[in-house]
Amino acid sequence: MKFPEYKGLDLPKVAEEILNYWQENNIFEKSVTSREGAKPFVFFEGPPSANGLPGVHHVLARAIKDIFPRYKTMKGYQVKRKAGWDTHGLPIELGVEKELGITKEDIGKTISVEDYNAACRKAVMRYTDIWNDLTNKMGYWVDMDDPYITYEPKYMESVWWLLKQIYNKELIYKGYTIQPYSPKAGTGLSSHELNQPGTYQDVTDTTVVAQFKAINETLPDFLKNEGDVHFIAWTTTPWTLPSNTALTVGPKIEYVLVDTFNQYTFEPIKVVLAKNLVGKQFGGKNTLKVESLEELSAYNSGDKKIPYFIVKEFIGKDLVGIKYEQLLDFNLDFDNKQDAFRVISGDFVTTEDGTGIVHTAPTFGADDALVAKQASPEIPPLLIKDENDNLVPLVDLQGKFRKEIKDDIYGFASEYVKSEYLKDDEFETELKVQQEKMSTVLKNQKQYLSVDERLGLKLKNENKAFKVEKYKHSYPNCWRTDKPILYYPLDSWFIKVTDVKEKMHSLNKTINWKPESTGTGRFGNWLANANDWNLSRSRYWGIPLPIWRTEDGKEEICIGSVKELKSEMAKAVEAGVLAKDIFEDFEVDNNSDENYAKLDLHKNIVDEITLVSSTGQPMKRESDLIDVWFDSGSMPYAQWHYPFENKQKIDGNESFPADFIAEGVDQTRGWFYTLHAIGTMVFDSVAYKNVVSNGLVLDKNGHKMSKRLGNAVDPFTTLSKYGADATRWYMISNANPWDNLKFDLEGIEEVKRKFFGTLYNTYSFFSLYTNIDGFSYAEADIPQNERPELDRWILSELHTLINKVDKFYEEYEPTRAARAISDFTQEYLSNWYVRLSRRRFWKGDYQTDKISAYQTLYTCMVTIAKLASPIAPFFMDRLYQDLNSVTGKETSESIHLSEFPKFDKSFVDKSLERKMENAQTISSLVLSLRAKEKIKVRQPLQKIMIPVDNPQQKEEILAVSDLIKHEVNIKEIQLMEDASDILIKQIKPNFKALGPKFGKDMRFIAAAVKGFNQEDINKIEKDKNISVEINGKNIILELSDVEISSKDIEGWLVANEGTLTVALDVTITEDLQKEGVARELVNRIQNARKDTGLEVTDRIKLTVLNFENLQQSITDNKDYIMSETLTKELVFVDELTNGTEIEFDTIKSRIFIEKV
Repeated sequence: MKFPEYKGLDLPKVAEEILNYWQENNIFEKSVTSREGAKPFVFFEGPPSANGLPGVHHVLARAIKDIFPRYKTMKGYQVKRKAGWDTHGLPIELGVEKELGITKEDIGKTISVEDYNAACRKAVMRYTDIWNDLTNKMGYWVDMDDPYITYEPKYMESVWWLLKQIYNKELIYKGYTIQPYSPKAGTGLSSHELNQPGTYQDVTDTTVVAQFKAINETLPDFLKNEGDVHFIAWTTTPWTLPSNTALTVGPKIEYVLVDTFNQYTFEPIKVVLAKNLVGKQFGGKNTLKVESLEELSAYNSGDKKIPYFIVKEFIGKDLVGIKYEQLLDFNLDFDNKQDAFRVISGDFVTTEDGTGIVHTAPTFGADDALVAKQASPEIPPLLIKDENDNLVPLVDLQGKFRKEIKDDIYGFASEYVKSEYLKDDEFETELKVQQEKMSTVLKNQKQYLSVDERLGLKLKNENKAFKVEKYKHSYPNCWRTDKPILYYPLDSWFIKVTDVKEKMHSLNKTINWKPESTGTGRFGNWLANANDWNLSRSRYWGIPLPIWRTEDGKEEICIGSVKELKSEMAKAVEAGVLAKDIFEDFEVDNNSDENYAKLDLHKNIVDEITLVSSTGQPMKRESDLIDVWFDSGSMPYAQWHYPFENKQKIDGNESFPADFIAEGVDQTRGWFYTLHAIGTMVFDSVAYKNVVSNGLVLDKNGHKMSKRLGNAVDPFTTLSKYGADATRWYMISNANPWDNLKFDLEGIEEVKRKFFGTLYNTYSFFSLYTNIDGFSYAEADIPQNERPELDRWILSELHTLINKVDKFYEEYEPTRAARAISDFTQEYLSNWYVRLSRRRFWKGDYQTDKISAYQTLYTCMVTIAKLASPIAPFFMDRLYQDLNSVTGKETSESIHLSEFPKFDKSFVDKSLERKMENAQTISSLVLSLRAKEKIKVRQPLQKIMIPVDNPQQKEEILAVSDLIKHEVNIKEIQLMEDASDILIKQIKPNFKALGPKFGKDMRFIAAAVKGFNQEDINKIEKDKNISVEINGKNIILELSDVEISSKDIEGWLVANEGTLTVALDVTITEDLQKEGVARELVNRIQNARKDTGLEVTDRIKLTVLNFENLQQSITDNKDYIMSETLTKELVFVDELTNGTEIEFDTIKSRIFIEKV
């Protein structure tokens, strides 16, 4: 039987064939069942949402998730991988709304909640086939036949149970607070949603410094005689100014009264602001500080600069209690109005920006609401009554001003407070309305003005704006709609994370984060400053909040199971508040899928259930849903329908906590966070022990990929063209998983050529000669000590590699593993071992030396295949199977069922590795010198000189001297114990290293380095450091702080690397030149043999056309030429028309070969 041979490397075809093999032979299933009874390695799959198409970034994320379960399986663990689908939440709902052409407000009106949820259920699994196809094609092993699905009743019941545990610990409460709210999604957001990557974006908004006129009778004595006084306050959200009910000052901050003029109306005005911010508000080129009232009064409205005069100073606490006129009065009545519009104090006020006086609208700011509540008497929020007599803020849940906020000129009523909420086709219509209304105050209006811009214009015209300008700042957007959020008063349910955040923080310290900085920094800091979790969502498609309440809110119940719900329904039926048990067909304690198929626990169903309180009052379900992030954070337990089934999996730690999870770095405030929070609150445990957070996949220029920009890469096209193995290897080897990856298709091509091409060529070389010789590894292993030195060396390096790669995988460092494997394959195996061993394979009899070479190369390739298989699963399985097809040495039918290579210290010979490293370094230096002088390697040179520091180094170089001579084509190596008279070294500072270390001392150190003599240079090279005195202090310089090189000497070229220096004699004698010609000729003959299609063992007759001195060069090197080219007969002729034309150096001739 022969080893398979191939005409070329076709990675996509290999992947297709191996995928078929896996599926036909149930290899994935066997990778799990074959480890039955073994120690489990627990992996959690973070559920993707199947209502969107996968991108190339999913290939990276899934490759990372695939690597370690494959590795652990080979290490003997049983690794079950249950797939999952995230099926609830905003992504699905917004997509369905778009498809149906509706908004949230239409649900329950033009479409029933039942029909809407049915549309969501249908849409959510739309792209599962495409996701499954990608999963298969990229080689990600996960059980897609039995996934957990978050909309299934078993999953939802487990989520209810988890919530009940948290509720029973008194960690769930309802509160009316200011929360991030997304008008375009129609729901509140949690703080971790608000901190998803990309949510904060730089925007340029209209900002206003508004003038609030103090009521003179309420001014303190020190301001009473100053006339009209105005407080000025800055806001980046002018739309909140109609809701202003207070101004907040810092009690210890110094304030000033400034006499000046309004820049828009030019009317005189006295304003109060923080002393430290006078420069901010008056520091422009159009203002001028004056020293007297006389200078101030000299101002005329046409003057270029507006003067200002500081009248007096005072402390913030002295301003508290002053009342002021309402800035924008729309004739609205609200409760406790008499307590509004006054100055209060707050410790959060700073003098970093603005005016040091904070415009305070308790309905639209968390700090505002808190400071208003703390004031005595309390500052009331500006809430008005709607048509149902409910108190509501001035902006509705759609993000529009209520109809009461009406201005005949500027509009406002029923308008979006953020222009980003408008549809593209609405701007033109709105512009026409504005042009008609505002024609008296704004001539020739060309573009739509936002609410903020019109508020600024109104205040300017009413002499209530001190300054209106554009300001660039960071503002949060909804993570799903990409539209601005509002801070809005919401009646929400919260999880009291603040009560457990210390425990969460301490448990986090036990988790192995890759990279560590994510755990200690991004995630750790987030936990340390965690806010209570806004749990409720005002949506329709999701897991309903299982809390039923009486109308007065005094009695409530949290349901933790269907069994409990049925029990409570029975009570409600008996009490006459519920007609019947709507789940009457469901059998309690029957956990069969058929029984649970009778259930639907979604909003449109459970909202029909009325329960009864202990005092006989009806209880309705709280209408909100649970945050979808709680869904996914529940998956460790809900995927097993815990605790109703599979209790041992969680309680017995069979499937909890996870040994390993991985997702994008954005999940530090998403899935990673919710897993950790729920695990801590319910089980007092971490949910995962090791976590890899991968970075972003950017385009090759470092820009975010998007279809809109046209720089997105289609994963299917990429896999189809390059194959999954090259794509995965490129992604993993190019950058650490946690670093952002600049994705470049040329990089995949390079990986395919350099790594896979090298491995393919090595296998092709091996199969070619083994098939000629009939090698099948039938012979016993040749003992290590009987193998040639080159074999012992590569096997030593191989076991060093096994040790390193095993350690890298164990430490979740796949990039280091991939690079180590790649370096070994290209540099050690192919570029050194195979190249130097070629003659052993194609020459000589089938004896011990050749068998040793075959066994060694076979062992290296099988081992590389196993080491690399977690990253490149298809190609490595093909290589493994091809190698094993003849030898039968491996007992597993797939590489992924085999054992990971075991490190054997007895194979490692560090002395031999050092010798070979010397040979490689010296050879590399000589070859670089040849390239510098443009001397071909085929041209022999006479000698190299190498200075040696000690007997051990001399011995190690001598041991590989023949190898070096052969490799770089030189005749002689001269080792010199004292080369100081011949080799002169030069030194210069390494400024890149010195700058960060020594700062301002760098220039003095650089001067000292330039003064080093040969003795100093030798010392720092030998000791790796040297002490120098700079400005009276001793400084230790490391070898890395300097750059050392050697000067060329006449007739020689010199190069060095580290402590190794090589001098090359570049003189070419006549004999050397002739030998160079002979070597060039051998190369041309070998090429002609290939072109003629001769077998490697065929012998030839060689005919050469005479050309000047060519015959003499051939004659002098005849034996070498005939031996190398398997030439049996050599003939010179004066005329030759057929054959191959050859040309090199000054030689022009023709050769003709024929088989004999």
